[in-house]
Amino acid sequence: MTTRSPRGKFATLAGAAATIFLAGCASTPEPRIGLSVSDPVAEYGQTGFSVQRPTSYALRPADQISINVFREPDLSLEKVRIGVDGNVSVPMLGTIPAAGMTTKQFEQDVTRRLAALGLKMPTVSVNIVDYASHLVTVEGAVEKPGVYPFQPGARLSSAVALASGPKRTAKIEQVAVFRESPQGVMVAKFDYQQIKQGTMLDPVLEPGDRVVMGTDGLSVFWEDLLKALPAFGVFAVAGLNNN
Repeated sequence: MTTRSPRGKFATLAGAAATIFLAGCASTPEPRIGLSVSDPVAEYGQTGFSVQRPTSYALRPADQISINVFREPDLSLEKVRIGVDGNVSVPMLGTIPAAGMTTKQFEQDVTRRLAALGLKMPTVSVNIVDYASHLVTVEGAVEKPGVYPFQPGARLSSAVALASGPKRTAKIEQVAVFRESPQGVMVAKFDYQQIKQGTMLDPVLEPGDRVVMGTDGLSVFWEDLLKALPAFGVFAVAGLNNN
């Protein structure tokens, strides 16, 4: 009866793991030339998702803005955060609503309020300092799960990139996006590989979206095994040295 040496057992284990690892690796998908798909797939729950970037921006709670009143430094604010109630506190005006307005609309509202208090021909400018309301949660089989800030107009692929991309163990054809709506939380499914090829829409993110990258349970097992292989190698070499 032939007995395998520890080194031979290790080589067999490593070879088998490497074979499965290489078999599971897919090459970069070939992109489709021309216009990418922009229509949602209803059966995947994508009806409420769009590739159209907004043409205007409505202020949201948590956003930070600056308010400058020309030649009135005491009435100006370098930055102020919009509260959860959608209001901001402005000198002389007290607490006034801001959420839901564009910066231009808010400028006009502040101008009107200051003029009503007797300020002659006030000139007001409002700018967004930080889109702090724009956060996306990325979890599942990505390299760096977490909560990430993003700029208005960013897409689902951007969220995956912020998390340093899918793990090798990811089931990229099963990406779930959870989004709040007046009717409740909507869930839609996307295929990340098709998005990269341009054969499925890459939707624009909305604040509060939650992205979950699917996981291949079998691949997770082999990933754990591969992580353990160096330890097996040390053990095998040590065993040989002791003989």
